[in-house]
Amino acid sequence: MTAAAPPPVIVLVRPQLGENIGKAARAMLNFGLTELRLVSPRDGWPNPDAGPASAGADVVLAGARVFETLAEAVADCTDIYATTVRKRGVTKAVLTPEAAAQKVHAQPGRSAYVFGPERSGLETDDVALAHAIVTVPINPAFGSLNLAQAVILLAYEWSKHVPGDGHVALASPPEVPLDPPAPHGELEELIGHFVRDLDQSGYFFPPERRDATLRALRTTLTKTGWSHNDIRMMHGIIVALGRAPRTR
Repeated sequence: MTAAAPPPVIVLVRPQLGENIGKAARAMLNFGLTELRLVSPRDGWPNPDAGPASAGADVVLAGARVFETLAEAVADCTDIYATTVRKRGVTKAVLTPEAAAQKVHAQPGRSAYVFGPERSGLETDDVALAHAIVTVPINPAFGSLNLAQAVILLAYEWSKHVPGDGHVALASPPEVPLDPPAPHGELEELIGHFVRDLDQSGYFFPPERRDATLRALRTTLTKTGWSHNDIRMMHGIIVALGRAPRTR
């Protein structure tokens, strides 16, 4: 059995604000990534603004490593992906985040996702060092993602392919079982209840439209998968509507 590929490292090149580093760490940990590498952060490291912005992703910040150059930061990586909206004059394979995630999982070695400074993005020399470019399909009239948004997009796509064993278990939205549909006889009783009260209120007017209106009512009520409790609730609503208003 082939061993699962190690999770990719996230490399932030010359990040400018500690707050943005914290937000990127938060994005990483949401999807099970913990290894953060910083290349020449502008304000140094550690940065007091990173912790509050990480919203508790302390394990990521505590393990963050600082490097002088991008080459040093990815020296142990076999596959390097530069994230940029432009090729910046460098001819490289261009992948979507999903395609890059599939390649990361298929490679036995350590991969790196590389992100540039918030204001300017990766420089040409940074992109030249990578093996491929990752570009997010985005509105051509407004191609502006902040650092944490870019990180979370790639981390999410990677997480979709995480095997069940060997990695952090990622939570799925809870599945809430629905009540089974009620027998049709109960629905007929509800329809009858509607008709009796609507007749008393003079709803079916003009009289010659009564059959068509009843047909429309039945069609509407039989579209839903009414459960026993749904039908009981509707009976209660009809009864309540027929009562005199309560005084508060």
